[in-house]
Amino acid sequence: MRIVLVNVPHPAIGSRIPDDHLPPLGLLAIGGPLIDDGHDLRLIDGEFGPMDPDAIVAEALAFRPDAVLFGHSGSTSGHPVIADLASRLASARPGLPIVYGGVFPTYHWREILRDEPYVAAIVRGEGEETARRLMAALSAGSPLASVPGIAFRSGDGPHATQAAPVIRDLDAYRVGWELIDHARYKYWGGLRAVVVQFSRGCPHLCNYCGQRGFWTRWRHRDPVRFARELARLHRDHGVRVINFADENPTVSKKAWRVFLETLIAENVDLILVGSTRADDIVRDADILQLYKRAGWTRFLLGLESTDEATLARIRKGGATTTDREAIRLLRAHGILSMATWVVGFEEETDRDYWRGLRQLLSYDPDQIQMLYVTPHRWTPYFSIAANRRVIQTDRRRWDYKHQVLATRHMAPWRVLLWFKFIEVAVQARPRALARVVFHRDAGLRHAMRWYTRMGRRVWSYEIVNFLRDPLVKNGPSVAEFWGEPQDSEEESMVVVNAERRPEAARPRADAA
Repeated sequence: MRIVLVNVPHPAIGSRIPDDHLPPLGLLAIGGPLIDDGHDLRLIDGEFGPMDPDAIVAEALAFRPDAVLFGHSGSTSGHPVIADLASRLASARPGLPIVYGGVFPTYHWREILRDEPYVAAIVRGEGEETARRLMAALSAGSPLASVPGIAFRSGDGPHATQAAPVIRDLDAYRVGWELIDHARYKYWGGLRAVVVQFSRGCPHLCNYCGQRGFWTRWRHRDPVRFARELARLHRDHGVRVINFADENPTVSKKAWRVFLETLIAENVDLILVGSTRADDIVRDADILQLYKRAGWTRFLLGLESTDEATLARIRKGGATTTDREAIRLLRAHGILSMATWVVGFEEETDRDYWRGLRQLLSYDPDQIQMLYVTPHRWTPYFSIAANRRVIQTDRRRWDYKHQVLATRHMAPWRVLLWFKFIEVAVQARPRALARVVFHRDAGLRHAMRWYTRMGRRVWSYEIVNFLRDPLVKNGPSVAEFWGEPQDSEEESMVVVNAERRPEAARPRADAA
């Protein structure tokens, strides 16, 4: 089959503000197995430009595809863009099979299949094996009901097949790096970059997380093979920055140490950035020198809150003393810390924000990323927030960087003022500015200056967006806006005791 993979231009601030772009790992991950099955693939990355919708449609149809596959890591806020493009494609070429995958369609398959007749099927959960089986069924004209892990329309409306099994062996499928021109993808201030996954899932129980249930179970790749793949990307394609998409890559200290030691032995000049938990950093205090030698430059630490009661309520499983110690340890080993702090878990007041700011300053992170709480229907947190009022009904704004929920004690403009003030207070305090200007490590100094330049643009962009975007004063409740809670369906796949490795998906020896 001739298959087009489409990465739509995403409306989120994180996509539109940076001059750099990262490759769409999700689409490349299903692209590799499909190529190995003999399909002819083309990737259209609409993020560059960004591309005009008509140009994307024209380029896709020029390939004369037998199917078009959509997917985007932005998921909820990206859905309106995907819906518009899919509709345009269907109008231009009726009957063209359109397949949609990702976190949002995995859980909203009923509504999508009900309201968007141009979508032929939805891939639910991990896509590598499911996409292979779905394309084989479409090619042979076989019944879609025989393909596990999808949703489609049957005679009585939207129908989901049995859940697909969790992929136990992540090395059984390769990433289709040949679909991209590596020279186009830059990060960290113009350095050639890729996105990778060492692991999938997370064993922790944070009740607001929209990713944990999608992956169902934490697993990791073979640490030696993974390290060697990163080394090949550097040697063969000039990749310098490796951005980890993992929620929590460091769960297994044993596997993580093997990965670090193997990458060090490869002797490649890489910059590694990603996310992990503060308690893993504290646990690994004795091997943090290996982190640094392997190339780790920055960790995003999901602190979420500095209030112990809130951390307990959202089942974060962390502690403020651990968060503070993790930041100290990272700095002692020459690794930057970026602390995420989320506004809106509780009905905050001025006093709450002031107390949170003081605690953040005491943590002394190198960088901060402020976010707004954004409930997802398939998470346990949704039931807690179900009766709160929605003030942003444009779903393209549900990207964690826009206020979407009303706060009982404070008007939206007041929440914004605290949000922006906390960012300035943490990022522009004398100690933080001194690191940006005078840090003795040139690489870390470059990293902080790059992030500071981008942060200044985001800071003003968010204020302009707030003034420009209409907010609803008496909006619907969260449950009225999104529908009934769906946390009983949180796990998108099933765990099996044994899983045969698909022959057609074995990675080629020369795959890079």
